[in-house]
Amino acid sequence: MSAVPVSATSKLPLDRFLSLFADVHRGESGRLLLLTFNIFLILTAYYVMKPVREALILAQPGGAEIKSYSMALQAVLLAGIVPAYGALASRLARRRLINIVSTFFIACLPAFYLAAEAGWHVGVPFFLWIGIFSLMVIAQFWAYANDVYTPDAGKRLFAVIAFGASSGAVFGAYISGHLIGVLGVNPMLLVAATILAASVALFNVIDAREQAVAAARTHSAAVEEPIGDGNPFALVMRNRYLLLIAALVLLLNWVNATGEYVLSSIVQRAAEERVLGGTLERSKEGAFIGAFYADYFQVVNIVGMLLQLFLVSRIVKLVGVQVAVCVLPVVALGSYAVAALLPSLAVVRWVKTAENSVDYSLQNTVKQMLFLPTTREEKYKAKQVTDSLVVRAGDVLSSATVFIGTSLLALGTTQFAWINVALVALWLVVAVMVGREFRRRTDAARMREAA
Repeated sequence: MSAVPVSATSKLPLDRFLSLFADVHRGESGRLLLLTFNIFLILTAYYVMKPVREALILAQPGGAEIKSYSMALQAVLLAGIVPAYGALASRLARRRLINIVSTFFIACLPAFYLAAEAGWHVGVPFFLWIGIFSLMVIAQFWAYANDVYTPDAGKRLFAVIAFGASSGAVFGAYISGHLIGVLGVNPMLLVAATILAASVALFNVIDAREQAVAAARTHSAAVEEPIGDGNPFALVMRNRYLLLIAALVLLLNWVNATGEYVLSSIVQRAAEERVLGGTLERSKEGAFIGAFYADYFQVVNIVGMLLQLFLVSRIVKLVGVQVAVCVLPVVALGSYAVAALLPSLAVVRWVKTAENSVDYSLQNTVKQMLFLPTTREEKYKAKQVTDSLVVRAGDVLSSATVFIGTSLLALGTTQFAWINVALVALWLVVAVMVGREFRRRTDAARMREAA
């Protein structure tokens, strides 16, 4: 009789519980839950700050236009900040790097609070700051998760960690909605700083635990070396796999941001038609739009969380990362084709709900998995390029598409939907190429481990 694997027969109670959602092996639940709670705290802090961002920038004259321009300025700033991060990573071990970067962002929050309380106009600086924070700190967390897990373990367990991010976003929005009316806008910055400080303290517990495990395995004290000397942009440009990931992220954000414009245009047109038709008072047009988006975001978040908790791990296990990375572009291809043919509010709402819920769950998890078969240097440095600068570049391309389409070509929402269909077709080709390269790299890593 063949032996039954220990992991299948002797799981701890917590391992067995988490196995309802992912393929958790014996003894893996401790690290898994700590990392899940860590990203939960980071996303909670971010969503506590998001309403503050809107309040500070929209309260000033021309706030909506300034907000749009600030998105492009974020991309410009990231072009300088990412190399600076890479230079820091060349000199520091990972724990010091993460502590220094995180402490810098935390220290900014009391400064913003004091400036806002003093009556200074901090809307634009804070908008730029939070945009950079939301990309760099989250990318840094996932770089660390990629660093401590093998490709096989990451494919099994990242779905649970990503659920921590999804639930943190929901919880942060919930407590922000309840606290901002009691404390006011500016004190929410101090609430976020406290939550972020807790996340840094937890990270140090996690990494100390990792160091202890490594020392016990090698019977010697683990000494961390600096991450490496490579330039972040050079790492991406000279590596076909990283270039493909960058193209994937660029197209994803270009399509999604343009799709949000399509939805916004149709919502605005639907509200105007109701006003002209006499079924909606002009004074209540804003309330109609606000109520639509409140309900829309709630449904997207709930569906995304359910997908994350119950389906993402199973989909990855069933079809592999190489197929899972193609799911969102297939969904988006169908969504925008339907939106182009049937550009009604009801139709576009639900196709965008399908697209965004898959994006926030399966696609986000798979995107993090793509860095599992990379070097430590690529995880920390190249990931900052793809997950921050390239993301913002996609937003800028979308803004340019909308500007040219509306100002020069007089395109309607149907034409923008067809543009997205063409972009998604290219995205799907890139996704197939990324999936093949991921499989080749993970197979090679598995062979090296076996040897």
